[in-house]
Amino acid sequence: MPHDHHGHDHDHDHGRTHSHDHTQIDFAEMLPLLEQEAELYSPLYTRAANWLRELRPEPELIVDAGSGPGVVSCLLADTFPQARVVAVDGVDPLLDRARERAERLGVADRFSTLRVELADGIGDLEYPGDLLWASRSLHHVGDQRAALAGFVRGLAPGGTLALLEGGLPTRFLPRDIGIGRPGLQSRIDAVHEHWFTEMRAALPGAVAETEDWPALLTGVGLRYTATRSFLLDLPAPVSDEARAFVITSLARRREGLAEDLDADDIATLDRLLDPDDKASLHHRPDVFVLTAQTVYVGVKPE
Repeated sequence: MPHDHHGHDHDHDHGRTHSHDHTQIDFAEMLPLLEQEAELYSPLYTRAANWLRELRPEPELIVDAGSGPGVVSCLLADTFPQARVVAVDGVDPLLDRARERAERLGVADRFSTLRVELADGIGDLEYPGDLLWASRSLHHVGDQRAALAGFVRGLAPGGTLALLEGGLPTRFLPRDIGIGRPGLQSRIDAVHEHWFTEMRAALPGAVAETEDWPALLTGVGLRYTATRSFLLDLPAPVSDEARAFVITSLARRREGLAEDLDADDIATLDRLLDPDDKASLHHRPDVFVLTAQTVYVGVKPE
């Protein structure tokens, strides 16, 4: 649900559980964070969906490939009120939560789920999709080009693929926060980049690809049509919901990357996460959320 430092900010959205030393991701265990993040980022996703509505005004069937807990799936159902939406993921608890959300939001009558590992393609759809949305799920598949080709097979002629990959690292704090060495988040990002590379290499059937997403869309037979980046800017002072997300996110970084961070940065993170420390994220007035995510669009020839 996560995205990235070329957009892979969150350890994150959907699909399978990876199990290779410290690169393991248990997406079912991450459900609360995935949902928390997607809800906070909903303004960004809403703008992206409205842009897609301009490009593809009346899709009958929308597929969310790597839907996670269904926050964006339901948002797409709201943006395209005439469309049926299929949330596709490989983790049952995430699909359960997606169905619960659809019921709660009143879109269950045109909402369904499908349990499929994205590496296996989207070939089990009853009907091909008119719009396929894949948000930060593709980079969790070893052979991204093969997965994209599977997405194309799941599209109707003239159908649109919207691929969210890349963007900018999320920032929560100023460069100099008054404790520890300045530039903490940049150093965390560098360690996470290394982790991300190891995670990708450990995936079954991993194939290295240059992350030229328009070229990859073209390479699987789509007509590349557009790219747009969308900004999420939640300035300080943030809401309680945004502050809770920042705390959860940095706590996960502290847990997952500690072996590669230096002792000073770990000590700073510990202070930031200590609710009894007045310099912590729990009390700081300068916490914010700032990021950008990029959507690439291709169309299947008719």
